[in-house]
Amino acid sequence: MVLKQIELQNFRLHRNTSLNFSDKLNIIIGGNGQGKTTILEAIYYLCTTKNMHSSSEQEVVTFNESSFQVNGIFQEIIIDKVKLHYDSVKNKKTYFLNDKQLSSATEIIGKFPVVKLTQADHEITQGSPAKRRRFVDSIISQVSQTYLKTLLEYSKILKQRALLLSLIKENKDINLFQQLEVWTDALVIRGVEITKHRKEFIKEFESYLKVAFEKIMDSEELPKINYISILKEEENEEKKFRKELETQREEEIRKGANLIGPHRDDYVFYLNERELYKYGSQGQHKTYIVALRFAQFTYIKEKLGRTPIFLMDDIFGELDKYRATKITNYLPEIGQAFITMTDLTKEDEIKGFSESLLIRVKDGKATTIN
Repeated sequence: MVLKQIELQNFRLHRNTSLNFSDKLNIIIGGNGQGKTTILEAIYYLCTTKNMHSSSEQEVVTFNESSFQVNGIFQEIIIDKVKLHYDSVKNKKTYFLNDKQLSSATEIIGKFPVVKLTQADHEITQGSPAKRRRFVDSIISQVSQTYLKTLLEYSKILKQRALLLSLIKENKDINLFQQLEVWTDALVIRGVEITKHRKEFIKEFESYLKVAFEKIMDSEELPKINYISILKEEENEEKKFRKELETQREEEIRKGANLIGPHRDDYVFYLNERELYKYGSQGQHKTYIVALRFAQFTYIKEKLGRTPIFLMDDIFGELDKYRATKITNYLPEIGQAFITMTDLTKEDEIKGFSESLLIRVKDGKATTIN
């Protein structure tokens, strides 16, 4: 799958930008704040309906404008035309696939698979458990509609159950306790499903991570991921979940919060049996993150039978020459890639690839250079 064309209207600095892309490597050069990363952001919107940086749509609209729009043309066996429009007055975002408006983002997740590698990815190995859960959930959701729907249902259950816990804290109405039992049953069922998916994923994903790590570092360092959950493999998971909830029931009511479940799980990364978070150097963290993203790329490609688009935002400035060279050597193995760069001295390292396209961006205006 490739993105053949994109159009940006009133999208941050880009008032009216139209670009045709190479099926292979697209190198986007520009200074800080000129609008090069915005092109990646627009591509990510088309693939996921979501913002790449978790910004609000209001922030994306060009100053003094009331809406933005992104159009794109994807090609695989057939051509798909997509359009995402946001109206800041109505605070409404709409997504169209081949002129048909989609009612939910779940209809598009995984259809145009995408992998992003950005400087903010350091949060995966060095940030909070929520960052690691989001990383894993984003991968599984692109290859499994079942998991994505279960995850969304679980999120709704959490909100309803938290509301009830808060009400019970204020009012000990017996009817509220009965409602809580209903939502607790739903929490257990969906929570167990999520945990099973995550366990199966980690078992498979570790092998992809090891292969990616070997290609990037050419070393004998061995990565490993440990999934931390209250639900152990050998136990009856539903029974265990309910028991933990019963144990924490008074504390949940006291705090008005859901204290037990997969929304509290974590993932621990290891390198040669040593915990990366505690003992890893900055170079090892950077290598691990790159390996995670390349493993994600290969995993999604094999599971979906479609080649994801790869977005890399100014990562070469963060890497030493050795790691940058190893990634450069890896690029021919992936499909369509978009790489932003500010350091023009790095340009020659990847410019020579066949079918590559160079795009310069300044003040929200993009120019293609042959």
